Amino acid sequence: MHHQLRSRRKGFANFRHRLFGQLRSGWLKAIALLLVGLCLFALAACEPIPEPNQVAVGTANRLKTVISRGKLICGVSGELPGFSFVNKDGKYSGLDVDICRAIAAALFDDPNAVQFRNLNAKERFTALQSGEIDILSRNTTWTISRDTSSRLAFMPVVFYDGQGVMVRKDSNIKVINDLKDADICAQTGTTTEQNLADQMRKRNLAYKPVVYEDVNATFAAYQSGRCAAITADRSALVVRRTRLADPENHVVIDGVLSKEPLAPAVSDGDSKWADIVKWIIFTAIEAEDLDISSTNLATQLQSKNADIRRFLGVDGSLGKDMGVSNDFTARVIKHVGNYAEIYDRNLGKDSSFKLARGQNELWKNGGLMYAPPFR
Repeated sequence: MHHQLRSRRKGFANFRHRLFGQLRSGWLKAIALLLVGLCLFALAACEPIPEPNQVAVGTANRLKTVISRGKLICGVSGELPGFSFVNKDGKYSGLDVDICRAIAAALFDDPNAVQFRNLNAKERFTALQSGEIDILSRNTTWTISRDTSSRLAFMPVVFYDGQGVMVRKDSNIKVINDLKDADICAQTGTTTEQNLADQMRKRNLAYKPVVYEDVNATFAAYQSGRCAAITADRSALVVRRTRLADPENHVVIDGVLSKEPLAPAVSDGDSKWADIVKWIIFTAIEAEDLDISSTNLATQLQSKNADIRRFLGVDGSLGKDMGVSNDFTARVIKHVGNYAEIYDRNLGKDSSFKLARGQNELWKNGGLMYAPPFR
């Protein structure tokens, strides 16, 4: 009996040993698998997860898309004379328009290889982020939030502006402090709305904002007397005044509410495309600095000056190294002109607005326009 009991106990012990051994082996395997999974998860967690509307750097190729399409798609306002305006015949003109034509000229040797798309202030960024347009050239202010959270890549400033206020001459409003308790028209979806609020709060002035999404509706409300004043970029007020029924009865009052550096933008994530657009814009500025224009280009192409020869692509490989034609600068100047030519025909002395260049003069003439060296 005792022998049988010892045998049974021994058999149970052996069974328990085998069972626990198997369990230990299973648990060890499970633990090992768990550790491997955690390691893989940790590695995956180190990889950045693209956010909505974010294109991973190096994966986009907008240049290839534009070249294969055979034309540039450019987002503009289409409603602001001097910057981008389409007439009754469907012809576009303006400084913003000429920026797009300069890019088309550099890429295709054809300034008309552009499809313009009219965008209001609210929809302009979405159109760029979604890839519907290749570039936004629409009197857009460069700000930190637009550059970061909106994921725009801003290009060189093409017009230095400031926000102003326009009123009727017979309103007795002479300065900003006279706007106390006034109804003020502004376009929503722009920096003007926030700037106005900030400045009126700073001066402890009560007012009533009257906002519209459409720029035409905003100015129509002011024209009809819905508001005593209207605020926008000073350049926009100057050019829009010419379209009012009685332009001589309106004046842009003294005082600037903000800095408004207006610049084209492309979508973040494609550094090659951004570089190409950036240096095409710099081309117009540097051409003026070097005294190269559409009228003397042929002569300048024969210049012995090393800076000019390199800039125009006669010597060196600046264009080729960037991924475009080596004579891209000459194409821009030939078809669109330098910055002075662009400014003068759209806003300056050759236009109906006669808007002084002011801050938009070259750096050597006391302005802010400056291009880095082409070398």
